[in-house]
Amino acid sequence: MSEGPVRVTPGWLALREGADAEARATGLLGPLRDHLAKVSPGEERLVVQDLGCGTGAQARWLAGRLRGPQHWILRDRDPDLLVLAGASVLGPASGGGPVTVETRQGDLTALRAADFAGTSLVTASALLDLLTFDEVDELAAACVEAGCAALLALSVTGRADLHPADPLDAEIAEAFNAHQRRTTGDRRLLGPDAVAAATTAFEHRGATVDSRPSLWRLGPGDAALTEEWLEGWVGAAREQRPDLAPQADAYLRHRLDACAAGELSVVLHHADLLALPAEVSAEVPAEVPGS
Repeated sequence: MSEGPVRVTPGWLALREGADAEARATGLLGPLRDHLAKVSPGEERLVVQDLGCGTGAQARWLAGRLRGPQHWILRDRDPDLLVLAGASVLGPASGGGPVTVETRQGDLTALRAADFAGTSLVTASALLDLLTFDEVDELAAACVEAGCAALLALSVTGRADLHPADPLDAEIAEAFNAHQRRTTGDRRLLGPDAVAAATTAFEHRGATVDSRPSLWRLGPGDAALTEEWLEGWVGAAREQRPDLAPQADAYLRHRLDACAAGELSVVLHHADLLALPAEVSAEVPAEVPGS
């Protein structure tokens, strides 16, 4: 799985980490913990692979919410981000167990079931929508074949609610969503269609899938993040539809002014997805008469 051609900066990742933490669908943790307790009982070490780990925010949030001991394999294409992720202090795990970390650089689109051998959980944050249909399908195949759970968080769903509303909101959102589905090189990104594609891919292979909303709720106290998001949101819309430029520029100025004045709030819709592989029965099959 690939993070795409645009480099994600540490500054942006740091800015969004708090909002991501507040948004994550904690209701998925119970089913995940139950599953992990069945497949890795007692003091057996959990192995977690974090794809497109960035600076390690997903691991920082999740490690302390799972029992230990744990070993995290942080994967990313960007070596500079991996340095920061590898320096993260994770844990302790829930109950006080130790948490260890290693980093691996490489092309995430090349990962297959063999790369997940011995892995308890594959996780990622803000990654699915940057993938193609084939890449999501291959990720699902790799996880299910390896028998590991997948927790894929904070995928955009294409909806942003701004208050107060503006007549141009819908047109900017439509252009942004088209940009998220753009073709780059020979890759057509899924954008807001990623969660539906992943659900289909996992369920087709017998996995149980649960997806839940994970919403950024940005208010006056989140001005820096809201401004950065607005710049990127409107900028992508302008790139997709150059004819919108004059209107989009005026819209952005108006929205940034409102944000600076503490008069703008935003609800940005994402979804978290948990896919659990079908349980393999531990019962010994009855002997076939005459065999």
